[in-house]
Amino acid sequence: VGEACQKFSHIYRRGRGIYVSYDRRDKIEKILSNYHTADPSVIVVTDGERILGLGDQGAGGMGIPIGKLCLYTLCAGVSPYSTIPITLDVGTDNENRLRDPLYLGLRQNRVRGEQYQRFVDSFVTAVKRIYPTVLLQWEDFLKENALTQLQRHRDTLCSFNDDVQGTAGIVLAGVLGALKITGLPLSDQRLMFAGAGASAQGIANLFVSALVDQGLTREEAQHRVWMVDSRGLVARGRQGLEEFKRTYARTAGEVEGYSCEDPAHISLAEAVANARPTILIGSSATPGLFTREVVEATSRCNQRPIIFPLSNPTSKAECTPEQAIEWSGGRAIVASGSPFPPVEYNGRTYRIGQGNNAFLFPGLGLGVTVARVRRVTDGMILEAAKALAYMITEADLE
Repeated sequence: VGEACQKFSHIYRRGRGIYVSYDRRDKIEKILSNYHTADPSVIVVTDGERILGLGDQGAGGMGIPIGKLCLYTLCAGVSPYSTIPITLDVGTDNENRLRDPLYLGLRQNRVRGEQYQRFVDSFVTAVKRIYPTVLLQWEDFLKENALTQLQRHRDTLCSFNDDVQGTAGIVLAGVLGALKITGLPLSDQRLMFAGAGASAQGIANLFVSALVDQGLTREEAQHRVWMVDSRGLVARGRQGLEEFKRTYARTAGEVEGYSCEDPAHISLAEAVANARPTILIGSSATPGLFTREVVEATSRCNQRPIIFPLSNPTSKAECTPEQAIEWSGGRAIVASGSPFPPVEYNGRTYRIGQGNNAFLFPGLGLGVTVARVRRVTDGMILEAAKALAYMITEADLE
């Protein structure tokens, strides 16, 4: 799918879905009402700015909504004639696309700021008017923007963000499945992220909700989460700390007690050694970030460390499952974001689970559309994660 998005203008054969371009922002309702589906069940929309780990693909990002809706049909039986892929074309900052004579999208740099937000707001207003019963799935928006649109529109439009909420549900289901192996309660888990973007925030929020469901206070639950980004451990004393990272930023007093070379730039390995997490999640799109030192540090403080290098495509994974298993002495419980073959280690075969959102969002969308639900709540995502974990059998664990 990533390659298809990169080459989308070159492999284009026929129209599929709707392109709502910024230069037609005064005609959005007319554009939507011209489509052949009068009462759609699901829309998947992107603006093409953060396609997988590939970045800005502009109008070529249409490959993502098309692919996601194929999965709605394949995995949940949703009629393809009732689905609409949509791309909001506000330009692209990808110079390779702008120089490409075959590029299909607007040949301009991205519209940003208030102009961009007014455009998205107009789109949402038009969807509510033309397709009042549809479920809208936000997909592959830039991290800050993804969180902004979700919070801004989730209570007025039946919608969810798959990168934030769908990923969170899948990861929580994976954690619950892994705990069937370790035998430890969810309330004892400590979660560390490598990467602090939109998906990490979504996973952290759902993990906190699950801990609150287990009886912890929200403050206690939030204190079980650590985040490490490209500048080191996310702490409140940092200059220019983004607002969306503040919830899980560690206090200055806590960081002062860490054993590390530079308290202002605590590395992932140092953060693991000091925080002693039970679960390590990779959402950084930085290949090789889970070094032998990091995996060994996680393994020293856990009998069965849970290590999920989730970034995709495969080339972006924080480590390979083979590395995680070898460096942990065969003790790590591993799931990846991309498909990997089974790993042979010390005469044993380890099947590598893929933390793919396709296990969750099609069923969620089917349930929402069949029941005519008007709001997708965090509780629904939590219950979906529990249901998915429940489907993991003893034979799977063996």
